[in-house]
Amino acid sequence: MNLIKAGGTIGGLTLVSRILGFVREMIFARIMGASAAADVFYWAFQLPNLLRRLFGEGAFSQGFVPLFARFTEKGDDGDLTEAKRFAEEVQAVFLPILIIVTALFVVFMPAIVLGVTSEEWSDDPLKYDLSIELGRIVFPYLVFISLVSLFSGILNSLYRFTAAAFAPALLNVALVGALLLFPQGGETTARAMIWSVLVGGVLQLGLLVWATKRAGLVLKLRPPRMTPRVKELLIIILPATLGAGGYYLSQVIYLYFATRLETGTLVYLQQADRLNQLPLALIGAAISTAILPNISRHIERNESKQAANVQGRATELAMLLTIPAAVGLTVAAQPIMTVLFKGGEFTAEDAATSGLVLSLLVLGLPAYVMIKVLAPGFYARKNIRTPVIVALSTLFFGVLLNYLFIDEYGIVTLPVATAISAWLNALILYAILHAKGHFKIEGWLGIRLIKQLAAAAVMGAIIYMLQGQLDTYFGASAGKRVLGTVAIVGAGGIVYLALAWFTGAMDKSDILILMRKKKVTDEQ
Repeated sequence: MNLIKAGGTIGGLTLVSRILGFVREMIFARIMGASAAADVFYWAFQLPNLLRRLFGEGAFSQGFVPLFARFTEKGDDGDLTEAKRFAEEVQAVFLPILIIVTALFVVFMPAIVLGVTSEEWSDDPLKYDLSIELGRIVFPYLVFISLVSLFSGILNSLYRFTAAAFAPALLNVALVGALLLFPQGGETTARAMIWSVLVGGVLQLGLLVWATKRAGLVLKLRPPRMTPRVKELLIIILPATLGAGGYYLSQVIYLYFATRLETGTLVYLQQADRLNQLPLALIGAAISTAILPNISRHIERNESKQAANVQGRATELAMLLTIPAAVGLTVAAQPIMTVLFKGGEFTAEDAATSGLVLSLLVLGLPAYVMIKVLAPGFYARKNIRTPVIVALSTLFFGVLLNYLFIDEYGIVTLPVATAISAWLNALILYAILHAKGHFKIEGWLGIRLIKQLAAAAVMGAIIYMLQGQLDTYFGASAGKRVLGTVAIVGAGGIVYLALAWFTGAMDKSDILILMRKKKVTDEQ
C-alpha cells in the first residue's frame, strides 16, 4: 500500500465533506446566529456523536480492524469467507446493544438534560424543553453512525477507502438541505436540522452497505451469539471501552461547563472546532486510517522495523502539513472567522469571539494529529487499553483546568485546556512507544521537523505583517474581506512551501508522487 496515495485519496474525499461542512456552518451562522436555539441544536447533536466515539469509533473500530485484517490476510486467493462471518458475528452482538442504549436515552432524556447541563441552562424554559425534544429525535442517529463505523472498518481493511471517506459528505448535504428548505431561523430551523441528521445517517449507512457489497461482502443479520472470535474482540476492546466511558464523561463535563457560560458559547466552540477539524480530518484521520491496516500486517508478519518506518514517514508527512496549518490558523484566526461567518444574525462581535477561541484551540493541532499517528502503533498490537487510559487521564486533567479557571477566564479556558490535554496525550503516547522500542524519532526525522518549524515560523511572520498592511480590508465589504484573507493565506502558503522545498523540510519524492510525476512503488 502506498501511504501517500492512500492518504491523498482519503484526505481529498474528506475535503469534499469539510467544504460542505463549511457551507453548512456559514449558512447556519447567518440564519441562526449565536442564539439559544443554535446552542440547543449543537448540544443535542453532541450527545449521539459522543457515544458514537465510544461505541462506533476509538476502541471498537481500532480493535476490529486488526482482527478483520488478520482474517483477510489468511484468506487464500482473495477468499473473504471467514472475514465476512467474523463481521456478521460482530454486527449481531453490537446492533442490539446500540438499540437498547438508544431506547434508554430516548426514554430518560429529561433526566439526562437535567443531569448534564448547568442550572442556568435547565432553568431556561426554551433551552430545557427544546433540548429534550431535539435530543429524543436525534439519538437514533447513534445506531446508523455506529454501523457506518463497522462498515468503514471493513472497507478500510480491504484498502477500499473511497466510500468511507466520502460518506460524511452525505450528512452535510442533508443538513444544508434542511437550512435551505427551512431558513426561518429559531426553533423551526433547529428542528428541521435535527431531523436531517437522521436522514444523513441513513444515507451514509446505505452508501457503505452498497460499497461493501461491491467489495464482495454482503453481511447477513444473524442472531446474537458470543462466538470465540467475538469474545477475542471483546477481550481487546471491553477494558478500553469501559475506560473510554471516562472519556465520554469528561466530554459531557466539557459540555456542562459550556452551558454555564453566555448564550452562543456552543456556537463559538463549534465554529472554532470546525476549522480545527479540517486539518485534523484531512491529515490526521486520513493518515491514521491509511496506516493502521499496513502496520497491522507488518506486525502480523513480525516486521517491526517496517512498521516503525511506516509510522516515521506518517509523522513526517503529517507534520509537514499540520505545523503550517496550526501557525496559519493561529495568526489569521480573526480575518478567517470574519470572512466565513460574519453576516445576517452573526455579528462582528460574534466573529471576534469565534476567532479568539480558534486561535487558542489550534495551538494543540499538531498534538491532535500526532495522537492519530501514534495510536495505530498500539492498536496494531491489539493494545487498545494504553491509549485509552492515556486519553482518559489527560482529558480529566483538562476537566480539572476548566473547574479551576473557567469562572475567572470564561470561554478561553475551554480551548486552552483542550490544547494542553492534547499535548500531554501525544507526549505520553510517544514516550511509551519509544520506551518499548516500537517507534522513535530518528535523526533524519528530527532534522526535517526542525526545518518544518522554522519554515512555519517565517510563514507566520509574513501573515502577521500582511495582516497589518491589509487591516482596512477586513472591516470593509464581504468581497474585500475575502480578498484580504486569500492574500495573506496564499502568501503564507507560498512562503512555507518554498522554504520547505529548498531547505529539505519535505521529502520531494512524496510531492512528485502527489503530482503524478514519479512512479509509485510498493515500498513507498
